[in-house]
Amino acid sequence: MTVEPGSRGTPTSVTCVTVAVVEAYATLARRVLARPARLGRTRLVAVDGPSGAGKSLFTARLADALTPLVGGQRPPVVHTDDLLDGWDDQLTFWPRLERGVLAPLRAGRPGAYHRYSWVRRAFLPRAVPVPVAAVLLLEGVSAARAAIRPELSLVVYVTAPAELRLARAVARDGPTVLPELHRWHVGERIHFAADATAAHVDLVVDGAPRLPHDADRYYLHLTGPAADRAGPAADRAGPAADGAGTGR
Repeated sequence: MTVEPGSRGTPTSVTCVTVAVVEAYATLARRVLARPARLGRTRLVAVDGPSGAGKSLFTARLADALTPLVGGQRPPVVHTDDLLDGWDDQLTFWPRLERGVLAPLRAGRPGAYHRYSWVRRAFLPRAVPVPVAAVLLLEGVSAARAAIRPELSLVVYVTAPAELRLARAVARDGPTVLPELHRWHVGERIHFAADATAAHVDLVVDGAPRLPHDADRYYLHLTGPAADRAGPAADRAGPAADGAGTGR
């Protein structure tokens, strides 16, 4: 917080800013395991945020940190991009996730899903198993949607400036993805606003950190007013590449 002094030392205006705090993935992993399991015997962690913010990388590092704490078995990770039936299935994929993964785990049984190939434009025949585990990491746009909130043990929102997210996507997949990508960004902003994502976030993470730190072991936790508005407004202020080869 920045305070401008007035006469007799009385502040004339107060400007609140966002503060970035360096935190360890290992500490967050212990925090996850301290939370109650709400999806059957599983602690479901949702890593949400706009495309290209850095959700996949954050999720992978958190999974690494959790591994030694859960007996050396890496916790399963489900990427929502793998469940999408193409670009037009941005938010309507959820029944597929519920049927194949969430419902079985809720009942204490292993789940499975078929991964969509963005090259073949079809779901692959081999099912991807999702075992019953202490923790399941669900990563992707709308992972923390209202439908699953009562069963989430932790909600993480990864944010980054819109210009950077867009640049990441173009650098990886080329400018031909731009028409679909612009439509995708509009859809995710509408979703975050309608679903009140910002009001249900436990942790806001800087997906484009400039503060020097060991990125494999630490992340930047954003706190303050801008972090409290961790939805479309914050992400517009500042680009999209979370799924391998998807352009989102």
